[in-house]
Amino acid sequence: MVMCDYFSASDDDAAVSVLDEPGGPDPSVFDVVSLKGIDPVVVMPRLESILTGRTYDEAVGHPRSGKLLSSPEAESAFIVSVSDTLQEALASATHDSLREAAGTWAGTDELLASGIPSETAAQVAVQLAELAGRARSAGHRLYCWWAL
Repeated sequence: MVMCDYFSASDDDAAVSVLDEPGGPDPSVFDVVSLKGIDPVVVMPRLESILTGRTYDEAVGHPRSGKLLSSPEAESAFIVSVSDTLQEALASATHDSLREAAGTWAGTDELLASGIPSETAAQVAVQLAELAGRARSAGHRLYCWWAL
């Protein structure tokens, strides 16, 4: 299964520096949430569309949504940005709105195919919201270390 470590960093250069170390972002340096199968290119824009009421095409069209920041020639890991819109939606969400969104999110083709139930989707949404809130407080952005 694909490894996805979501983390916050001060800027794109700091985020890409994660690739200099094996194994993804170091939790002693970066604020990290490790997730499996929650890819930043398709699954996260689905969550953004649910949380914001935007269409999936609008969410995926955001300039930072799933943008590859590292070299496409990398063999096993990449750094991908998370949209600022999703970060703000997560940071601003209440636990109730996250649980409601997670029910819809769990019913999407991508999460159904991954076998992620609604309760797990809710836990993931809460973890991501907490990470987004801490990132917002620090003036950081969200990224994903995506390892195949």
